[in-house]
Amino acid sequence: MTTEGTGTRLSAEEALLTRRSVRAFLPTPVARGEVEELLQLAARSPSGSNIQPWKVHVFAGELRQRITDGILRALDEGPAQRYQREWNYYPQQWREPYLGRRRKIGWDLYGLLGVAKGDFAATEQQRRRNYEFFGAPVGMMFTLEEDLEIGSWLDLGIFIGALALAARGRGLDTCPQAAFADFHEVIRPILGIPDNQIIICGMALGHADTDHVVNRLQTQRAPLAEFASFSSFES
Repeated sequence: MTTEGTGTRLSAEEALLTRRSVRAFLPTPVARGEVEELLQLAARSPSGSNIQPWKVHVFAGELRQRITDGILRALDEGPAQRYQREWNYYPQQWREPYLGRRRKIGWDLYGLLGVAKGDFAATEQQRRRNYEFFGAPVGMMFTLEEDLEIGSWLDLGIFIGALALAARGRGLDTCPQAAFADFHEVIRPILGIPDNQIIICGMALGHADTDHVVNRLQTQRAPLAEFASFSSFES
């Protein structure tokens, strides 16, 4: 197993081009001081009227394991349908091009892992790896106070993106994980998150296991012409 050495510094462009959602981490610890620096960098993110609505709950070690154990126990006890997030991440009715993009990344991921279509046991096993933070030593939960409006959700998204890039700039990797939002009832008492905060998502943080096959996943991006339009530019 290999990982980038400590002291790595990437340019902003390099961080953007090499950031990806890592799904296998090494157990190599990440110091609290380094995580604090990353959060301070991400806190420079813009927010409407500078209200800075994000809240981050950071944990490692025994507490991280308690979250994993609690969620896996809930899955074992079932039914899984009992656990649902407090908000909708995806559209209620899928349509193109979003459905095709979603299916492709699923097929590509499970293809790398050798999981055949219809192998529900293997698919579920990989899904459960989410709740193990894919082996990362550091976990985070992002929350917002429930009376905040959609602008604050936008602010939080920018903050999470900045955090992922700051981590990549230091040679670390991340995986933002909306899957944790389904288990807010399990997570809330473990982390002492008050009832007036909505759990938006989690994040795994650590050193990527670059030898693991799952980290060979290459996601595609739509060409510029599909999402951008330009007006009144001189040639």
